Amino acid sequence: MLNTRTLNSTLDRIVTLNRALDEAISAGWTQTQVWVPAIDVVETKEAYVLYAELPAVDPSEIDVKFEKGVLTIRGTKRPAFDVAKNGEHRIYAAERVTGAFERSVRLPEFVDGDRIAAEFNHGLLTVTVPKAQAAQPRRIQVNVGEPKRGEVG
Repeated sequence: MLNTRTLNSTLDRIVTLNRALDEAISAGWTQTQVWVPAIDVVETKEAYVLYAELPAVDPSEIDVKFEKGVLTIRGTKRPAFDVAKNGEHRIYAAERVTGAFERSVRLPEFVDGDRIAAEFNHGLLTVTVPKAQAAQPRRIQVNVGEPKRGEVG
């Protein structure tokens, strides 16, 4: 069964939307666009894996932090053209969103924060958060023995 939505993921999306709306409103209703990168969070047997689409983002502009059970990805997507650096431009279309972004995901408490790994390849950021040993499923062996004398069997 594919379970795509949990209460935490829904709350995280609401917080992200609120942040994006706050940024848009505080910009004074100018033509500033707010960019919220798409993410997927997948649970495997050994880890939680977050995939974030960050096309045209320089890897040096990406910051990944884990604090108090929350994984946060921040960064900046720079515009392809810079009027301040290259002088005046005549822009015929400007539909690509640029600027700062931030996404946060609350993870379960049983993760190994010291072994988190991040990899960036072809515009896709993959962050692997291993589960702590205490969260790993384990099988308990049931021993079968002969009843001892005097015990009820």
